[in-house]
Formats: sequence, structure tokens, C-alpha cells
Amino acid sequence: MKNLLLVCWLAGFISTVATAERPNIVFILADDLGVGDVNCYGGDRCRIETPHLDQLAAEGVRFTDAYANASTCVPTRRALMTGRYSWRYGPAINGGPWGFMGPCAGLERYTIGKLLKRADYHTAYVGKWHLGTRMARTDDAETQGPANVDFTKPLEFGPIQFGFDDSFILPGSLDMYPYAFARNHVWQGEVTAQKGWSAFNRVGPAEKTFEDHRVLETFYREAESFIRRQDGTRPFFLYLALTAPHTPTSPGKPWRGKSSLGVYGDFVMEVDHGVERVMNALQSKGLADETLLMFSSDHGAAPYAGNNLEATPAQIKLLEEVGHYPSGPHRGYKFSIYEGGLRVPLLAKWPDRIPAGSTCESVVGLCDLMATFAELTGQQLATDEAPDSISFASLLKNPMAASHRASLITESVVAYAIRDDHWKLILSPSSGVKAGDGVFAGNDPMPAVAWKAALEDFGSQPTEADLLKPPFVQLFDLAADPHEDNNLAQEYPERVNQMVSLLQAQIANGRRTTGPNLPNDKQVKVVNLRDRRLPDFVRTLSQ
Repeated sequence: MKNLLLVCWLAGFISTVATAERPNIVFILADDLGVGDVNCYGGDRCRIETPHLDQLAAEGVRFTDAYANASTCVPTRRALMTGRYSWRYGPAINGGPWGFMGPCAGLERYTIGKLLKRADYHTAYVGKWHLGTRMARTDDAETQGPANVDFTKPLEFGPIQFGFDDSFILPGSLDMYPYAFARNHVWQGEVTAQKGWSAFNRVGPAEKTFEDHRVLETFYREAESFIRRQDGTRPFFLYLALTAPHTPTSPGKPWRGKSSLGVYGDFVMEVDHGVERVMNALQSKGLADETLLMFSSDHGAAPYAGNNLEATPAQIKLLEEVGHYPSGPHRGYKFSIYEGGLRVPLLAKWPDRIPAGSTCESVVGLCDLMATFAELTGQQLATDEAPDSISFASLLKNPMAASHRASLITESVVAYAIRDDHWKLILSPSSGVKAGDGVFAGNDPMPAVAWKAALEDFGSQPTEADLLKPPFVQLFDLAADPHEDNNLAQEYPERVNQMVSLLQAQIANGRRTTGPNLPNDKQVKVVNLRDRRLPDFVRTLSQ
């Protein structure tokens, strides 16, 4: 009997210790924030003050080789939420334009929210959603949109299905209607107005009192409220997804004129302020020492963003002309397959666990958060759960430790790339954007130019196999060439072949992690030829 009691006591003690080691987790995700927009990354090439992000770096770890999984919003958010590359999923279903987007089938099966709920975390999501919803409709149409959504009825599918106990969301980006908040799936206020904002001025359904410049402050207050409600009896997870500095560039009134760079700098400074608000809320509740606080961005800065509130092709280059480089030392911006579209800031603080002022140079992806949080909370992942997620928990406590990630697949609008050690292979001769639309301008070379040059260099009609070789691919040694200026594909054909094979294997296996092969939800082609403006005989290869 005594032995049984001792065993029970030890089991309870071990459980208590394990629970005490599990951190509260707050993850803040900015929207369209370039790695060079943060002062502790940009240095002399950054003209925006970001004191609280710099403080986060000084008190924790700064990752210098961190990646979004895509250079656009939605695929990065899918990979982050599920630990599975977005391109493995099928298309969104039942969705309409912009914030009326529907979800991918099965996207909610395994999520960070569900992972942490089964670890007995109180889970909350505040901010931009952009993972798809299903809304109550006024007709029998399968597709939801501006004309047939009943805003007096709750969402039928959203954060609750992804494992979040509490939620306060904007369905899409701040320039994507409907402009209205939903708390725990219930629309807030009266969605009876029609509004639009600067940048693209997309006019659509809006809550009658909704104002773009108040959104960040609203999210900060919601995050503070959630933190204040925590009583320390169980750990919590807060995912705070900001809408800035994504267009419309609309800083709150107290932030206007704060930055010498202009309104773009003002908006970034308000993003930085969000870190201050969260840190102060944690400190006031006595929770700072038990909380892992992380910050990142969904991809690089938009090429059309800047101090002109109207979205302007290649406007970002005007910021560079006055000494501010949102992409830091890298080439390219949002939408592209180059590093400037994919490299992101990643900062983490966990007092007495993460060495203060440390730097980690290992490659990590935002898709790795799922496995990292599983390891930190003692959760076992199922064999088909988070198949592309590699834990970097060991790097938090020892940033100089060996990384478990050897390769990472990223994507742009129409191209894939694979990183393997210091090598990067791009399966396109272009910047990986679509042709003919001003929002992509600034990402050079554009497809029409790059494909024309590659075809002339090749000298004949390529087969599909030819498109996996020079001159239709780009190979860079990022250790020696971080700006991706020197294409080495012609010089290292065997390296190209090895990396193509590695990419093909990860597509075919349905996973990056070890385990049984898994099916992708759709057919995945290594060379993506969705751009209908490409030469006719190249387009036929994709049909």
C-alpha cells in the first residue's frame, strides 16, 4: 500500500513539474512586415525605430535564417497553423471574394489550436484570420459573398473548428471586405454599411462604425483583455495576428507623424507598440517569466506599399532611395520567390530558458511552430499530423545547437524553391510572380522577360524535363551570395539534379518528416505554369 501511495505521489509530482515547465505561449504575427523593417535586423539600412522588437531580441533570441513558407498571406498561414505545406491542400471551397474566402477541405483536422487544447491550454485567436470561413447565407448558393451573407447569424465554420476557445477576428486582410469583427463566431455591431479604404479602395460590406485606423488598437485591447483573464491555473496560448503594415497604410491617430520615414514608418512603429502592449500585460499579471513570447511576419514587404496611401507599382523602391530597405540585404519583395519575399524576422523570449541577446543562424520555417509547440508541451504528434514541421525547441534553449532541419520548401505566386544547407534552387527563370499586374511590379525579372531570355538561351522547344534544368532554373549559394545575383545552375548541374530529386521526393512522400508516405490532396507539379501569359508552347506543358 505504501509503495502504491509513493508511486501515485511521484506520478503527481512528475505531472506537476511537467506542467510547471510548460510555458504560456504568445505568438504575434505581423502582416507584410519585411525583415529589414525591424531595426535589430536592418541596422543602418533601417530608418524606422522599433525599440520593443529590439528589446525582445536583446532579452531573447534572434533567428537570422527564418522563413515564411510562402511570399503571400494565405499559404504561409495554412502552413503555420497546420505544420503542413499549403500546396499539399486542395483549393478553397464555397468561398467568395476577399474576406469571403472559404477554407480548404480538411484544413482544420490538425492545428496548433487543437494541439494545445489537448495539452489543456486555454487557446485564443485575435486578429486577421484569412484561413477561410463558412458564413450563414440568405440563399441556397454554395458560394458566399457580399450579396448573400446573413450577418445577423454566427459563422458556421471558423476559429472554433480550429481549436480556439476564444476568438476575435477580421475574416481577411484590412483591405478585404467584409470589414467587420466576429467574436466567437458572432458578428459584432451592425454590418449594414458599404466602405472601402486607401490603397485599393475595395468597397464592400462593413460594420457601420468600423474604421481602418482603429483596428490595431482594437486587437491590442482584445489581447490585453485575454491576458488579464488568466488566473495561472492552466497555461494559455494566444495567437495575435496583426493586420499591419499590410495596406491600407492606416496608423492610429496617436501614431501619425511618429516616424521620420513617413506614414509607412508610423504604421511599423504601431506594430512595434503591440509587442510593448503584450509585454506590459504579461508583466502586470506576473506571467512574464512563465511565458514564451514570439514574434514574426507572414512574408516580406509589399512592393506597392509606402508613403503614398494609394497602392503604387514598385513604390517600395522610393523608401530605398531615402535609405530604408524593407527587405534588408535581400532581393525581392512580397509575391516573389527571392529571399526578400520569404525571409522574416523571428524573435523569441522565455526568461531563464532562452539565453538573452543570443542569435540563431539555423534554418527554420514558420511551419515548424507546430512541432516545436508539441515538444515544449509534451505532446506526441500523430503519424499524419504536421508532416512538414520540424521542432526547433532545442534551438530556443541552445541557439548554437545543431538544427534538425536540413531542407525547406518555399513558394511564391507561381514558383517553388527548395533550400538545402546554404544552397537554394528556384524552379523558374523569373522572380516567381505573375505577369501583367502592377501589384507585382518591382520584383525583377518579370516572367515575360525571364522566360523569353531562357527560351532564347535554350534554342529550341523545351520538354517538361528540360524545365528542371538550366536555363529554366536558378541556383544560388546564399552563404556567398545573399542577394541572389549569381545564378550557378550552369556551373553545378549535379547540385541542381540533387535538389530537384529532393523536392520531387518530398512532394511524392507527402511529408518532410519521417514516417509513412501520405497522399497530397491534389496533384502537385514541380514546375508551376499557371501564368497564362507565358509563351504558348510552355503553357501547353501545364495542361
